[in-house]
Formats: sequence, C-alpha cells, structure tokens
Amino acid sequence: MRKWHRWLSVFFGVFMLWIAVTGVLSQVAVLWPSGAPDAAAQAAATPPAGFECPEGWRCLPPRPNTSGIASLTGLFHHLHSGESFGAVGTAISVLSGLALVFFSISGLWLYVQMWRFRKNRSLAPRWFWK
Repeated sequence: MRKWHRWLSVFFGVFMLWIAVTGVLSQVAVLWPSGAPDAAAQAAATPPAGFECPEGWRCLPPRPNTSGIASLTGLFHHLHSGESFGAVGTAISVLSGLALVFFSISGLWLYVQMWRFRKNRSLAPRWFWK
C-alpha cells in the first residue's frame, strides 16, 4: 500500500496542487473587496416600475460590470474544473479527486499499521512519534 501511495502521489501531486491553487484563486476573486457601485450601475440593476417576475421564473437583475480580479472568477472556475482543457482536463480533474480520496484512505491505513506495529512491539503507544 505504501508503494502505491508514494507513486501515485508523485503523479497526482502536480494536478492536485493545480486544483488547490485555482480553487483558492477563485474564492479570493469572489471575496476580494470591490468599490461601491456607482449610480448608473444601481439604476441598471433595478427593474422597471411595475415589473413583476412571472410565477415559476427566476428573475435576476443584470450582473454589474466587474473589473480587476473579480472579473477572473469564471476563468479560475474553468481552470479549476479542467473545463478549459476539454474532456482530458475534466477527466484529470475527476481522477485527481478520486486520488485524493485514495490518499486519505491509504494514508489513514498506513498510520494505523504503524501505530499497531509500535503497540505490538511493547513500545509506549503514542499518537505521534519521531
């Protein structure tokens, strides 16, 4: 199990780092403080007088024009999900997610094995050791 854990981490580590960085950037772009909207943007976002959204519809005001890092949110999302690289990018993104699940399970398995080995050798059982 340890061999698989190490070899797969060499390959998928690069993709998982890519996914982590683009995920953080997409959240930073959303949370990045933007200036207060000007009067023209607020006027464009308000519906005309007497407008009512039809039942069963989801009426949203038009999105305000964003600038700076907030305008890159869509780009970061497409890079994060692998959509920018087509079907291969999406497949690698899904495989990286499955690899993360594998690393979590195999890492826990390796830790439990080391803990049991230490416990059976009549050494003081500890949660962490050197």
